[in-house]
Amino acid sequence: MRQIFLLIFLILTGVVKGQNTIEWDSRYQLQLSDFQSIATQIGQSNNYSIHSGANIGFSFYMTNAEFMFTKNFNSKVNCSFNRNSATLVAPDSVYAADMLNFARYGFDLSELYARKFRKKLFEEKAAFSDASFFRPLFDEIQREFAEEHTIAGTITDLGRNREKLSELHQKVLEEIDQLSDFCKLCKPPKKKR
Repeated sequence: MRQIFLLIFLILTGVVKGQNTIEWDSRYQLQLSDFQSIATQIGQSNNYSIHSGANIGFSFYMTNAEFMFTKNFNSKVNCSFNRNSATLVAPDSVYAADMLNFARYGFDLSELYARKFRKKLFEEKAAFSDASFFRPLFDEIQREFAEEHTIAGTITDLGRNREKLSELHQKVLEEIDQLSDFCKLCKPPKKKR
């Protein structure tokens, strides 16, 4: 009997849909044109705000037997950016550029936490784990991500403090590099006995 485990995408922010989705790639930098929500406005208001389209998702489909013997879930954890839900409101192009840099930081931060989640799945998945073993792990990662993103938004004023944002972004990129075994297409090394 084939049981289906389809875990609906768990999302930190937004909803991922079709071809308006950008999968995280270290070579791609978000552009203002990636903020395609109809709420995006530059130069039409004195307010400024940003809703990132960055998401972390997790889904898998396998039999009980496949699940029991699967240790590497890297390919099942996604980090993407949804252009349709990404919103940027800025009074002028200078604010917009600063917030775009904050969004780039946020997208990289999402990938960092996707990698942390992949690592936790790899380290904590036992041979006879129940399919729901991931839930507390994901909740913890989601909480940590939200806290770090919110704190960064506050201390950088959504990217207006360029020096502080650059410092935080560099730290995130270094941490991503340190977790290179947990990229979406990577295979983590086996533990040595």
